[in-house]
Amino acid sequence: MEADLKQKLEQLHHRVDSLKEQIKTEEATKNAFVMPFIQILGYDIFNPTEVIPEYICDIGTKKGEKIDYVIMRDGEPILIIECKHWKENVDAHNSQLHRYYHVSKSRFGVLTNGHTYNFYADLEKPNIMDDKPFFTLDLSNIKDTSLKILEKFSKNGYNLIDILDSAEGLKYIKAIRTEFEKELQEPSDELIKLLVNRFFQKPITATRLATFKEYTKKAISNSINDSINFRLKNALDIHENVSSNVTAQINLIDENVEEPKFITTEEEIEGSQIIKAILRESLSASRIAFRDTQSYFGILLDDNNRKPLCRLHFNSANKYIELFNNGKDNGEKKLINSLEEIYNFKAELLSTIKNYE
Repeated sequence: MEADLKQKLEQLHHRVDSLKEQIKTEEATKNAFVMPFIQILGYDIFNPTEVIPEYICDIGTKKGEKIDYVIMRDGEPILIIECKHWKENVDAHNSQLHRYYHVSKSRFGVLTNGHTYNFYADLEKPNIMDDKPFFTLDLSNIKDTSLKILEKFSKNGYNLIDILDSAEGLKYIKAIRTEFEKELQEPSDELIKLLVNRFFQKPITATRLATFKEYTKKAISNSINDSINFRLKNALDIHENVSSNVTAQINLIDENVEEPKFITTEEEIEGSQIIKAILRESLSASRIAFRDTQSYFGILLDDNNRKPLCRLHFNSANKYIELFNNGKDNGEKKLINSLEEIYNFKAELLSTIKNYE
């Protein structure tokens, strides 16, 4: 089931990417992207007892308000879906769904722009939609854990109790992760004292606390970078079946060096591997080097800063690949919506090599 679901979602993602520039309205977004998604979940969009479009609900003094879609089961609504144009940021438009949720008997609501789906519940207060989604599905980044959750919303797999149990777990896991990531970026006094008190027996004065804060930040950064470099090394070893050449490409973090201002992400690692696979048509693995910086993730020829092959700019909401096939020092940035789009620049990447021959 999961493999079939993943395949269908990947096909939908390809459809969204290929058609979105031609989709000019919210209605077109619903027809082209959201209705196929509902079908993937196993619901009959042409059966008005199962999927009701433009479902009318009265909200206070407002009469005739309409929910884009309501999915029914045994005559009761189980999921309400509000849609936005594919260019809209769904995180900024949950107030309307919040109003609909209040007058609906459904326990779950979805806000979507056709490629991102935010799932909401009422875990905080009964019949009042939570401010934050407990689950987000991004068609450009479909994870196995997401498939397991999505299966619970399918026609054949729907189970209210299972979903509520999963929703509560997801909500608190997300909240804990958020707090954890805050601590990684800026350790709190509470965390520092908790750690230091385990090995430091003297009173922690304000001066010592400030010192230990810097030590903690450096320790966290080194630990994270060592872990990432280890995973990157293993990934490269598996991909190329080499060890010594790969080790030379990785800038391991020494515990005595200045604290780094950046963290290599999984997307940067995956993107660099796509680029490396493309470049291997003309280059040996030993000539392709990676360097992460605060501003970008660089792919270099012969580990030479003067020979950039491309750069990945993944540190903002939008992702860009910077190309150097024009031979200029300053590259040209191209917007990409998914890592798969890197393959669209194969010709440019291979032609860049000629700049340094």
